[in-house]
Amino acid sequence: MQSYSLTPQFRLPALQRGLSPAEALATKVNAGLGSALLMSALITPPPIEAFGAVGAAAALLNLAPGPRSVGRWAAVGYRRLRERTAPDSMTSQAGARATWVLYPPHSTMHDPHTRAAWHAKFAAALTYAGTRSRTAGVQVHVTHHATVDDYTDHAQTISVFVPHRVHSSPDRMLDSIAEEFSGLGHLAPAEDLTPPPTVAERGPGWVRMEDGRYAITARVTRWPDVTSGAMMNDLLLGTARQRQARTARGVTRRALWDTDRSFAVLYRPLPASVSRRSHKLTTAIGGAFTVDKTRAAENELTAATAQDALLEGGTLVDVDAYLTVWADSPEDVTDARWEATSIGDSARISLDWLPGQQHRAHVMTTPHAVSTRKGAVL
Repeated sequence: MQSYSLTPQFRLPALQRGLSPAEALATKVNAGLGSALLMSALITPPPIEAFGAVGAAAALLNLAPGPRSVGRWAAVGYRRLRERTAPDSMTSQAGARATWVLYPPHSTMHDPHTRAAWHAKFAAALTYAGTRSRTAGVQVHVTHHATVDDYTDHAQTISVFVPHRVHSSPDRMLDSIAEEFSGLGHLAPAEDLTPPPTVAERGPGWVRMEDGRYAITARVTRWPDVTSGAMMNDLLLGTARQRQARTARGVTRRALWDTDRSFAVLYRPLPASVSRRSHKLTTAIGGAFTVDKTRAAENELTAATAQDALLEGGTLVDVDAYLTVWADSPEDVTDARWEATSIGDSARISLDWLPGQQHRAHVMTTPHAVSTRKGAVL
């Protein structure tokens, strides 16, 4: 059984996902300084300025107007001022990486039994990738691209990245992980990957690429607890009810399923020891700082589920999911955004359209995102 987590390894500070390395370091340093101040207060009262500095740092990390903390909003603004398009450093981690085009067996996703078996194989492959090292760092990136012309062409890729710091022989480790993923279907090496598109113009919520296409990217911030298995089909193609309703109303403008779209999920499987420590820390802090009884009961249920998964040999996985809609004009791409939001609401999916970060967010739905660090998109 696989246990997925949309929360970072820490519940505090900043109740938000995917703490970047800088935020994790700032969190630990601030917590250490705060503990030292409290201990020193038992001997001699520290200056009030010290408490103010620690409190101000905690406020930057924790106070969140909207989906991001104050510190994150400041980082987003700085990036937008300094960057015109996604920098090369965003995807330039040192390590071994490989990308394959995936061809699952025919009708895998249409039959509920074969779909469940395929998901179980994928979960086992993620566990295998996470437990190949003692430190976290292995990343698995899965993309789905739908290109609309006279017919819709679907392409899926799987990418794996092994940083140099994780394993002394990252290429050998990459080969063993690739062997595990080969059970999902036919894997063909992706040759001559095109670089991520370069941003030529930024508009209100959208970006225009040098090839003339317009794009808007969103991050999935909430998944449904239970899904029938048709969630991805509805998100990428639209529901049958919506298509029928549009036809009955005689709507002629392009809809979400009439535009190109890309969906990608970045998995960061944790090693067994890190999963246990993360589960222990998350459970302890969540229980200590949760006042709401209902929320506390939800945390206990989630903790029990994660514990059962760990006992069965599973691992925790950090998940980042992104959706990009493409179109030929600002109006069409804006319409596609609202269609995606409507479908997401129906599927109980929450989408954050990443204000101020569109110039780099579109990279996350390309295979190049496999080597990005946490915090590449805040």
